[in-house]
Amino acid sequence: MLKRVPNLLTLLRFVFIVPIVVTIAYENFIASFAFLILSGATDVLDGIIARKFNCITDFGKLMDPLADKATQVSILVILTIKRIIPFWILAIVVLKEFAMISGASFLYGKELVVSSKWYGKLSTVLFYVAIICSLTIRYLNNVLEIQIYDFSIYIYYIALLATLSALVLYFKTFNMRSYIKEDKSRKSRKIN
Repeated sequence: MLKRVPNLLTLLRFVFIVPIVVTIAYENFIASFAFLILSGATDVLDGIIARKFNCITDFGKLMDPLADKATQVSILVILTIKRIIPFWILAIVVLKEFAMISGASFLYGKELVVSSKWYGKLSTVLFYVAIICSLTIRYLNNVLEIQIYDFSIYIYYIALLATLSALVLYFKTFNMRSYIKEDKSRKSRKIN
């Protein structure tokens, strides 16, 4: 039973996406923060339980970063719709995530599961810092009825740089070219 707990907590993070997006859409930022904290807590908790009780599974390795990315992209979509961030930030993140999912699917087909690395986690953390800053500034602007300079855009720039660097490092780490060459050499051996 305990083995299923980390995976259930990961799945719960997918459930939290809806209230996070809805509360941001209606500018109920206190509720947004609460759901973001709950989502983050389940992320930390599932990792602790999985490592402490040796409940690490291929499903968890695959779904844990996917839950992070689904949450992050969903929030960036609503922030773009509400014109809190420019569209091009969302576009770069979506293209990067598409490349990552394509690469992970390719490796998964070779029975290799790509687990998240520190540089991937760093870019995720930086995006969450930028998101929290955006929401906090918006909340303070609404409550105090003054215009606070939105410096969070610079944190998004740093997060984008980190996420693109992570993409390069992931491809370098898992050396996808060698898998492609290996496939081609197998095919040519079969033909000969």
